[in-house]
Amino acid sequence: MRVLAVFIFTCLLFQTAPTDVPLATPKTEEPKASKEHDGDSSVIPQCLHQNYTRLSCAKVFCPPWRRCIAGQCVCKMPYKCPRQDYHACTLDGPEYYSMCQAKAISCRSNRPVFSHISTVCRAGERVEATLKDAGSYKVVMINSRLGKTFVCGRDWNMAAANVVCQNPLNVARGAAAAAVTKKKFLDKDPEWPTECMSVRCTGSELSLAECTIYNPQPITNNTVAIAKCYNEPKGECKKFLCVNGKCLSKGKPCDGVDDCGDNSDEMCCQSCNKESEAFHCKSDVCIPRHAVRDGIRDCLGGEDELDENDKPVENNRQDLFSDPVSEIRRIRSSTESQLECGIPNMEYEYKQEDVRTSHSRRKRIVGGEEALPTQIQWQVAIQYGGSIHCGGAYLGGCWVLTAAHCVRHKPKSYRIKISLWKKHRKQSTTDNLQVKNIIIHHEFNPQTYANDIALVQLEELGLSDKCMQDNPAVRSVCVPWSTQQFQPNDTCTISGWGRDRAGISSVTLKWANVTIIGNCENYYKDRFLPGMECAGDLEGKVDSCQGDSGGPLVLWWWCG
Repeated sequence: MRVLAVFIFTCLLFQTAPTDVPLATPKTEEPKASKEHDGDSSVIPQCLHQNYTRLSCAKVFCPPWRRCIAGQCVCKMPYKCPRQDYHACTLDGPEYYSMCQAKAISCRSNRPVFSHISTVCRAGERVEATLKDAGSYKVVMINSRLGKTFVCGRDWNMAAANVVCQNPLNVARGAAAAAVTKKKFLDKDPEWPTECMSVRCTGSELSLAECTIYNPQPITNNTVAIAKCYNEPKGECKKFLCVNGKCLSKGKPCDGVDDCGDNSDEMCCQSCNKESEAFHCKSDVCIPRHAVRDGIRDCLGGEDELDENDKPVENNRQDLFSDPVSEIRRIRSSTESQLECGIPNMEYEYKQEDVRTSHSRRKRIVGGEEALPTQIQWQVAIQYGGSIHCGGAYLGGCWVLTAAHCVRHKPKSYRIKISLWKKHRKQSTTDNLQVKNIIIHHEFNPQTYANDIALVQLEELGLSDKCMQDNPAVRSVCVPWSTQQFQPNDTCTISGWGRDRAGISSVTLKWANVTIIGNCENYYKDRFLPGMECAGDLEGKVDSCQGDSGGPLVLWWWCG
């Protein structure tokens, strides 16, 4: 296990169980008032207006074949996908070097492409689903190298039904109902299979081939899956209206099952439905229990993978026929293993001259402690006119993030010092860098400190595209893409050379742990503006001070 640092700048401070339905007379349910409208405490009404879906990366991770841009998961270019050991076979013949590449192509064309994973792709091994009409419901079947089978009633739910019913050419609203029926209710067709295969879907798939599929088993007394595809209802939606316009007549919000088809019913949950086994993420998203401790972080903070005592349902099922989840796990692991930001270089050995004065550390200066010489490897000092009055965070490449009130549009007047420990004395790893450009937020207000943020671009070295020589004591910090990654009561670290209680500026870099404080508007009233965060100690024992401005506030979270 390791931890990953994430940087943020602060100015201040209802799926029901599948119904056993005979095909000839399927059970129906009259629409009734939604939990949203009849006082369900699990749904956050004000959040619903944000129209969050599974593609809202402010709330969830993007899949490996998408990337997060401006709060939305957009299709990645196929060549950006990493190569895998197994090829991705497709429904129409071509093979790709990874499932990620095949899915990226699907993403851009909005049509199913992926069939299965194999070392050699053969037409006879394709995996695809078909629907056979039988009354108002449709029987779901899978064709594969094992022949034609039913889909078992086990694990069948609206998420899977949405996959088989969606029409990629139109708005994907999926199924109206997911149900199961016993084989005796089926027509006495001699060609009906005698086996079924269980599937487990998230709801994001374009075909059942992209879901987890389990090996065939005899039907005997087990039920088989049927689905009723969605048709636009008449009149006003009296239950839950999904972002994609689908009106839920079956299913419940906040139960960990994608009833909507775009997962909008699981994105605004103060808690998860007590009747379900869903897991509640701190970002107020409910995920299915089988996603807990499956090796893939679904919650932004990774809390679904943290608790070793919180085991997923049926975690040890080994009868897998097709497991795309394992490919996603490998792709994510491969990508994350290349991550460098936010991971300090722990192998760097301090030079003796760097630590010769470290024995004189004094604790509890404005609630903080003196840092070790190269402990905070993304901390920088902003120097103007020969003095250091602000800090900043190194983002990698030629970029530093700081506060807008720390800088002006005079790049030649500033220097950036990296790997600085003693404020007035450089150490062997310290570099003094020239500034090329300063970009201040275009809506920065120096009176209210709204949008108090700026980027500092460093000058390149000669004809190189680098702005500094390789330095083992310098690492960039990761930039978060969502404020949901920072939750009230999370512990973060601040650092800087700010003044102590006596008003004396610190000579040595210091750090302190602070807590994210919710409901900041209660403490700062009109001074607390959109885009700001509060962090500190309500008793005032730990805080940043003058001279710490622009410095990093870092949240450490589990990476893998």
